[in-house]
Amino acid sequence: MSALSTVTVSPHIHSGKTTARIMLDVLIALLPATIAGTVIFGWKALAVVAVCVVCCVGFEALFNLASKKEQTVGDLSAAVTGLLLALNLPVDVPLWQCAVGSLFAIILVKCLFGGLGCNLVNPAITARVFMLVAFSSLAVPSFPVDAVASATPLSSETMPSLLDLFLGNHGGAIGETCAPALLLGGIYLLVRRVITWHVPVLYIATVFVFSLFMEGFDAVAALSMILSGGLFIGAFFMATDYTTSPYTARGKVIFAVGAGLLTCLIRYFGTYPEGVSFAILFMNILNPYICKWTKRKVFAAGGEEK
Repeated sequence: MSALSTVTVSPHIHSGKTTARIMLDVLIALLPATIAGTVIFGWKALAVVAVCVVCCVGFEALFNLASKKEQTVGDLSAAVTGLLLALNLPVDVPLWQCAVGSLFAIILVKCLFGGLGCNLVNPAITARVFMLVAFSSLAVPSFPVDAVASATPLSSETMPSLLDLFLGNHGGAIGETCAPALLLGGIYLLVRRVITWHVPVLYIATVFVFSLFMEGFDAVAALSMILSGGLFIGAFFMATDYTTSPYTARGKVIFAVGAGLLTCLIRYFGTYPEGVSFAILFMNILNPYICKWTKRKVFAAGGEEK
């Protein structure tokens, strides 16, 4: 039989990218949001980032040491988890809670399921949901250092101006407020081909269209909804996680639209003002089924992919 007609197990094309290189790209892409969060909320933001990153890396190293496994901290995935968790937290969160959230993300969500590539849900976003439910301090909004204390945009009766929302001059988590920084990081990931456009674009577009309908076709109000909360950081950095999001184009569409609809349903009809974390977590759980529904058939085999 000709070698050209032999069916073998994928992957068939190797890009040369390593896990460490991909994770380094994500860390680089998150730098603008980290810098913006420090400028907006003050130097305490760096303390939250430092505690989360150091704890996530340390807990993974200790787990590997205790279980006599090969050290995996060099792939930088634990550092990415720590930075993402920190950027999703308010600047006033007690540092010991950052350590507890890091422990939950690395040990319970990642390592106990087999490590990178085996976790069912995104560790950072699951830890944020855990902390939101477990600690009341996360329900207290954080504000820019020079701003007057008021409710965060999604829980306030009065929305800030579009310019303030775009630049991040309002309350929220450390890394979710400054849209230009998040867009810059997202564009970097797209240019580097770490992510594809399907999930972030369709996720944000779904929230915009749903909000446009709910707000009586008020475009300004709909734009306010996509610039508020953690939509941008969730769409570009957490909903695109390789392990917990679909690998097929059709699957990405289903995942993104589903996350967008759930986000809006929680925002407009739920008890929480923000729905990004819960929406992505729920779609993470559905991801294996989405992949199964949208997987391709093997060429020349005449059957479904095993």
